[in-house]
Amino acid sequence: MAEGNSTVVTQFILLGLTSEPELQTPLFIVFSVIYLVTLMGNLGLITLITTTPQLHTPMYFFLCNLSVVDLCYSSVFCPRLLIVFLVENKTISYSACFTQHFFFLVFVTTEVFLLAVMAYDRYVAICNPLLYAVSMPKRVCVQLVAGSYLGGILNSLTQTCCLLPLPFCGPNVINHYFCDTNPLLKLTCADDHLNELLLITFNGTISMSVLFVIIISYAYILVSILRIRSAGGRHKAFSTCASHLLTVTLFYVPAGLSHMQPGSKYSLQMEKVTAVFYTMVVPMLNPVIYSLRNKEVKDVLRRATAKNIFASCPLTKLTPIS
Repeated sequence: MAEGNSTVVTQFILLGLTSEPELQTPLFIVFSVIYLVTLMGNLGLITLITTTPQLHTPMYFFLCNLSVVDLCYSSVFCPRLLIVFLVENKTISYSACFTQHFFFLVFVTTEVFLLAVMAYDRYVAICNPLLYAVSMPKRVCVQLVAGSYLGGILNSLTQTCCLLPLPFCGPNVINHYFCDTNPLLKLTCADDHLNELLLITFNGTISMSVLFVIIISYAYILVSILRIRSAGGRHKAFSTCASHLLTVTLFYVPAGLSHMQPGSKYSLQMEKVTAVFYTMVVPMLNPVIYSLRNKEVKDVLRRATAKNIFASCPLTKLTPIS
């Protein structure tokens, strides 16, 4: 639609991860497998936690919500990424692009808050074990998770509403595989310094606040672990935190690199690389990390597997001769 000497953008073109034709099919296969493993792993962990009374504790309640968020935010853009690999028409409508942007920010910000909540949960469990049941009742757990989702929604609303009034009058090519904030700011034909400042302020404040909570929680946890006299006790206490620490590291480092830099000074090619890691690889790895490094989950999986094998064994279905 023409307005004066400018053209109002009604759709965008997502370049995807690469424009090399010979890489489209191999990448489609790789990311299809990653997405399938992500779906199966997170749905499996959610099912395991919700159907096993032994795992109805605050830690697993938070882990279940983490899997829900991983499932949701990887599903916000992964199906479209797979389509982009296969078709020549790589366009996305203006409304679909900003809808994707909104929901991605909701879930990725919620994940950041959930990581802080999980760190606080481990702090209470290890530093105040006798008061754990009193400090973390179901009502408090629900409030912490609801607050995480609310924080994600508010952050996403703020950033999306600040982007919407900006004029996009061409070009309309997004050098990314989804509608992220920095690539969109690159396309606006207005002064975007205020929006960049807002981006840094919001993402920086949220990221630094969460990092502060995590660092302080683990500082107290470390002190408490060092006070445990037995080596077995120290190992058991640390093992309950190892999975969360690994998840925080794998998520926080690439996500921080992607979203804490001004769009005008940041390499979009580097952002795509880091974004692949925290938007696809981390959601796929989280169920594996929490399954392989968590004794309770491994025990439940072992019993469920043994029960299924026993139930399917023909010898167990023989009826005794009367």
